[in-house]
Amino acid sequence: MNSVPEGVVQHILSQMSNARDIASCACVSKRWKDSIPFLPSLYFPRGVFDGLPRADADAAISHMVSSALCLEELVIYCPFSASHLASWLSLRSHSLRRLELRMDCTAEKPAPCRLDAIGSAKNLEDLKLWGVSLTKSPNWGVLQRLRVLEIVGAAVRDTAIKDVVQACPKLVELALLGCDGCSSVYIELDSLEKCRLDFLGSANSSVHLSSPKLVNLELQGFSWIHVNERHSLRRLSIAKTSGSVYKVDVGKLPDLEYLSIRGVQWSWNAISSVLQSGSEVKHLLMKIEFTGDLDTLQPFPQIDLVDFFNNHQKLCKFEIHGAMFAALCQKNSLKNLDSRFSIPCLEEVLVTVRSPLNPLQKLNTLESLVKYSVNLQKLVIRISKMRNCHETADEFFKQICKFKHMNHNIVHIE
Repeated sequence: MNSVPEGVVQHILSQMSNARDIASCACVSKRWKDSIPFLPSLYFPRGVFDGLPRADADAAISHMVSSALCLEELVIYCPFSASHLASWLSLRSHSLRRLELRMDCTAEKPAPCRLDAIGSAKNLEDLKLWGVSLTKSPNWGVLQRLRVLEIVGAAVRDTAIKDVVQACPKLVELALLGCDGCSSVYIELDSLEKCRLDFLGSANSSVHLSSPKLVNLELQGFSWIHVNERHSLRRLSIAKTSGSVYKVDVGKLPDLEYLSIRGVQWSWNAISSVLQSGSEVKHLLMKIEFTGDLDTLQPFPQIDLVDFFNNHQKLCKFEIHGAMFAALCQKNSLKNLDSRFSIPCLEEVLVTVRSPLNPLQKLNTLESLVKYSVNLQKLVIRISKMRNCHETADEFFKQICKFKHMNHNIVHIE
């Protein structure tokens, strides 16, 4: 290493970011220590200061941040005193581009005002926060250069979320994950392309989105959903693990490639609205157990197989779970089948069967999928949590195995 040019030494050492490795290298020689100002990234893992007093850990972070004159990325997962954050960020406010903080392991309970310090880092492009409190709006001013914002495990309030979004007008990616305490989320961002909103609890919360460049949208935990018709959605995922989904208004989805709708209970109007909007979808996943309004749990109404596939001509991959498959297997679901009907684009189907009831109708539906799907390559039948363990189930399994034997190149059983 002694014969390596100075710039090459600096370049090699700049590939490191782990604070412990950097501290070790600084002890090797003065030449290596002199390369620390050129470090672009500092990463403090969760246990990097285990066994040290908190004051010593804070002092070590302060020393390394002040030494790295060209610091672009700062990631702190280890416990630290939130009161020092303002001084660290002010030291590197001109060069810092990416900031990631675990606020849930700070020495003291982080008050909302501790986040105000982030506003001094005006050149931030990527910000990720864990375990913060957003019950009050942070004083960030306007972060014009911020493109990516991710907040995980936060206690939030409606007005604070709204103010945070307004403080980041140029966001391209937004993720609010595992957040709790919000009843209504309103987001209006002209540059937003990817959005992930995951809110906890069974409360009936709502979300309103207006982003003309939106391409990828994932929503979890909302009962009322409205997306402005001006968008470019290609991937849409809507889920609610507790409570109900009452209304979904997303406008037309002409460019949609992937649609996932999941939950225990959706109103039938919400399901119909999404399926109608996503008539051009190529990959559809449906995992909803019941329909019905309020506390009334009802099964899916009958769905005509011919009408469904005529309204989803471009469907290439279809994943059906339980209730949706049962709706396609009602007595009159196949009444419109004739020799002129075909499913043109369907290549792969995954069916989850949870009950052996109506075995004849289910078998007829599976046979129809194979017969009329001219490009079908794979049909997977997944038997999951079969509740009825008696002769009906035995007969159902026997018929399924026979069906697989007759279509062994296409049909698979899990």
